[in-house]
Amino acid sequence: MHHHSVSTAINTIVSEIKNEEQKLRSKYRFLRYQNLIGLGILLFALSGMLAMAWLYYAGKVNALVCVLCTAIFASLSHELEHDLIHKQYFRANSLLHNVMMLTVWFMRPNTINPWYRRKIHIHHHKTSGTKEDLEERLVGNGIRNPFLRLIVIVDGLLGLVIFRKALARDISSFHFLKVFNAGFPITTSYYIVLYSAVFYHGFNLLIGEAYSYPWWLQEYMNWVNILLVVLVLPNLLRSVSLNLVTSSMHYYGGVKNLLEQTHVINHWLVLPFQLFCFNFGTTHTIHHFVPNQPFYIRQWLSPRILPILKEHGVRFNDFESIRNANRYA
Repeated sequence: MHHHSVSTAINTIVSEIKNEEQKLRSKYRFLRYQNLIGLGILLFALSGMLAMAWLYYAGKVNALVCVLCTAIFASLSHELEHDLIHKQYFRANSLLHNVMMLTVWFMRPNTINPWYRRKIHIHHHKTSGTKEDLEERLVGNGIRNPFLRLIVIVDGLLGLVIFRKALARDISSFHFLKVFNAGFPITTSYYIVLYSAVFYHGFNLLIGEAYSYPWWLQEYMNWVNILLVVLVLPNLLRSVSLNLVTSSMHYYGGVKNLLEQTHVINHWLVLPFQLFCFNFGTTHTIHHFVPNQPFYIRQWLSPRILPILKEHGVRFNDFESIRNANRYA
């Protein structure tokens, strides 16, 4: 596409997104209360997670129901953190803004802290599609080997350890300890619980449960097993779904402009993953064109914007790119 045509297409898409948002805000006056909407969604999602935890602890729901429902509530916390990174809520009230940032970190403890993630996410918008895009590379984007890619998608800490040299070689601002320490203490605690469960239950699987453990370890594992169901596994399901979708829809290499940074993923085969990442694959491309927009607005206007994206050259469901390590071809 000619440079002038690309610029025209991008400007048209941006204008259409902003126009649709303005129409919504004019029609629905309650949208002016953006801070309160964000806070309300946070309290709703947090209450949902706490309620599911209590229902499981009280024996009212089984582990599977708790994990699935909690993962959906946790997916809301990711969208809120994304908005908070772009300062969509309480921009003028640093106390409330940072309380919300801390709360969403507790709700999704398998991610680095949101203040550090703000830095790499803003960097992501500047470097999307290149080797410098640390945020997407940390979740598997650009990895050709499917086994290694799966490891990174499932276990961000192990992926960070495996690819630390490659990241240091390609990204001048990358420092392993900076990223590692950005998880302390909440993400660190998450992985302690997760690995405790993996080693304990893996050991039992190998030798049987006849082994006699000390009382303190049994007491510790009782709490680990509870946390596993009410927080760790739901966030593992949420993050695997999100990482799979986002690492598939972002291009890596061959990108020359905003039209080529992402493709829209809205195929029915991806619906189970979309459920646990709040329809991320369908709407995230819109965010690349207009970053400063609350996620619920983006969801609301997406049915009208998706045909415009397709009309102006944005690709849809380009799964072939995954086989080519996400290269835009």
